[in-house]
Parts: sequence; C-alpha cells; structure tokens
Amino acid sequence: MTTAIVVGSGPNGLAAAARLARAGVGVTVLEAADTIGGGTRSGELIVPGLVHDHCSAFHPLAASSPFLRSLGLEAHGLRWRWAEVECVHPLDDGSAGVLHRSVEETAAGLGADGGRWRRVFGPLTAHFEALMADAGQPILRVPHHPLLMARFGVRAVQPGAAMAHRWRSEPARALWTGVAAHACYRLDRPLTSAVGMMLLTAAHAQGWPVAEGGSQAIADALAADLRAHGGVIETGRRVTSASELEGADVVMLDVSPGVAADLLGDRLPGRVGRAYRRFQHGPGAFKVDFAVHDGVPWTAPAARRAGTVHLGGSAAEVLANERAVTTGSMPERPFVLVGQQYLADPTRSVGTIHPLWTYAHVPNGYTGDATEAIVAQIERFAPGFRDRIAGMAVRSATEMSVFNANYVGGDIIGGASSPRQILFRPRVARNPYATGVPGVYLCSASTPPGAGAHGLCGVNAADRALASLSQ
Repeated sequence: MTTAIVVGSGPNGLAAAARLARAGVGVTVLEAADTIGGGTRSGELIVPGLVHDHCSAFHPLAASSPFLRSLGLEAHGLRWRWAEVECVHPLDDGSAGVLHRSVEETAAGLGADGGRWRRVFGPLTAHFEALMADAGQPILRVPHHPLLMARFGVRAVQPGAAMAHRWRSEPARALWTGVAAHACYRLDRPLTSAVGMMLLTAAHAQGWPVAEGGSQAIADALAADLRAHGGVIETGRRVTSASELEGADVVMLDVSPGVAADLLGDRLPGRVGRAYRRFQHGPGAFKVDFAVHDGVPWTAPAARRAGTVHLGGSAAEVLANERAVTTGSMPERPFVLVGQQYLADPTRSVGTIHPLWTYAHVPNGYTGDATEAIVAQIERFAPGFRDRIAGMAVRSATEMSVFNANYVGGDIIGGASSPRQILFRPRVARNPYATGVPGVYLCSASTPPGAGAHGLCGVNAADRALASLSQ
C-alpha cells in the first residue's frame, strides 16, 4: 500500500491528507500540538463556555472552496452561519462603509460610488465559482477562464492605494482599504489589490461566514473525513528530523519554508534551500480576546449587526499605518480587526457575556504590548466599551509564533504579500509545491493560493503527489 506522512494538521495539512486518503493512500498525520487544527483551533480562554477562535475566524474562501464543498463535511457536523451584515468600517464622524452580501444593497449604501461598485464586483460575483477555480491554482498555468481572470487581474495588479483613490466617498474608500488591508502589507505596491478583490467578491458570492461552534469545527470535520477513509492522526508528535519521515512514499509538509529548510537540510537542492531561507514574512498580529457584557456599543448602528468590523479610521490613515508596520514601525493607532462571531453563532456566548475577537497589525517580531492600542481603537468608535470588558486574553506577536511555528514573527498569513510572493510563492517554479526532494512536498499557506482555511494549498500539493505516483 502506498503510504504518506503529513506534517501538520492545519486546514491545508488535513485537506492534503483527506485527498490522499480518498485516493487509497495510507495516511498518517503528525501534529506537534496536543490539538489539531493549526489556525482553525477554538476553545475557552476567559469564561467557561465562552468560545473563542484562536486565529482564523471568518471563512469566505473555505465556504467557497471547491474541494471542501465536494467532501460533504456537513455529514461531519460542519455548519456555516452568517451575521446580518458582513463587514463595517466605521469613521470618526459616525458614518461607515457597510458591506452586505448583496452587491445591490452594498452599492445602494455607497451613494455616488454605487454604480462603480456594481460594475467592479457584479460581473465577478456572477462567475465566482469559475474565478475561485482558477485563482486557487498557481499562476504559471493557462487558466480555464482567461477572460474572467483578465477582468479580475486588471484590477488585482494595481496597488491597493490606487484602487482606493478610484472611489469618491470616504465610506467607500475606507471600506475598500480595510478589506485590502487583509493582505497585511503596505498597499502602495503593485498587486496589493488582489486580496481585497478576492475577499470582496467572495463576500458578495458567499458571504463571510463563521463555523458553528468555532473554527475548530472545520478541522474536526476534515479529521472525521480523513479517519472515515482510513487515515490516522497523532498529536503531540513534533517532527525534528527528516529521518522521522523515512519509509513513506509521500511526505506533505504543512510548515513554513524556513521550517522545511531546517527539517530537510542538505537533502534540499541548493537553489530550493536558498529560496526557502530567503522567503519573506510580513507584519505580525497582536491578538486580544475579550469577554464583553452586552456586546460593543458601536456609534455606527450597522456595526452592531456586523460579523467583522475594521477599525482604522480614514483610508489615508489605514494606508499610512500599513506602510508603517511593513517597514518596522509601530503606529500609535494601528489597524484593528474585530470579530463578532456570536452575532452569527449565538452558541459561543454565555448569557449576556459575548466573545470578542480582535487583533492589530504590528511589525513582524514586535515585542511590545499593543493591548491598550486595541482597546483605544475600539473605544474610539464605541465609547463606553472599557466599562463592558469582563475579561481578556492576550497573545502577542512573539507568542503567536510559539502557539504555531508557522506564524514566524506573528505573521499569520504564511508570508509577506509582496508583489513577487503574491505571484510566486514560495519560489518561482511550475510546481511550487515540489521541494526537489523526491516524494516531498510543501503544502502550507506559503504555497499557492495562500492564506485561508480553504485547504487548496494542501489539495494542490496532494494532486501533484498523486500525479507523480501514477507516472
């Protein structure tokens, strides 16, 4: 029987394992932590029964993933839940950019920018499944839908800052810039519109749902599918040497390029080893979870109904602060992402105490304390928030990399969204998953198509491995 070892049980590792197991391969997953899931772990942090997502929280790309949808994970308990509003970006004057699942409803709230919003996102939303199928693959290939990809690409190649200036109203500019800032990179560089374009199109096509019961439900459902096809998962199994992987026909590494280089050592071809060690990581995340009495008293009414709230003020302020953290400076008022998952999934709350998920963009490896900056940003747009805090749990940028070794310096998206790495990650190659070591593949978020709980990095790598086995 053909055998495989998968190192790491994040969504990509589990997706790769599920693909291989369904093809008849005997799969063993080795996970260093005591619990599976990587970035899709959840649990109690502050109040018994209050459920917090430890990292990944909203899942537009997972809910849209053609592979995850093909598995029928509902049979293993996965349920998607949506808030009434997808995302809100409040401004200091009380106005806000409001993202609805409906293109029309979003456009209607953007006034003079409504027509442009329809023209940009309407056609892409109508063909999102085809877009997802092509965008989920490496760039060095002929797309199945070249005209659609060209329509997407003509805007995706632009700097996020340039796209921001195309909107006339501040709510539209801020809404766009806050979503584009999910790239965790300075937005005055080419191709930094790509993440924003994809996330906004996904919002209109699929919404930004949460997994009922916590993001852990995604990992648990994938693990259940794997086990149903004969796969085995071993937790508390940290792999420290390539010798531990010997004997398997296929090895899948759901790890960062640097970890892969350390693990494989001189087995790697020189050019690959150099590329892995040169791989750049982006800004870090400083995470604070709160237990909050009666929710957040947002000044903008729409924010009280939104799953996600972006705090950064005007588009110009967000652009300046994203540039600062990319270049190693800590802003006084950093960009903060807030998750109100309980609005979509009330099972996460305990009575009138609700879990609030937040993180700030900070420089990679930031050793300072951004807790007060996060609280101040929320208080800025929700006066009285401090009085509702029942407790908090802090995980700094450096602690993030201890929590998950793939989060180098607190980089939770698997690598800097520089122009080169958006196109070619982790290196320039027709098969970016191949390590150059026979039978060994990299399948983490540092490979195409990048971050998200969609599992496509793992599936793509597994498909290359299966193709090689069949030759």
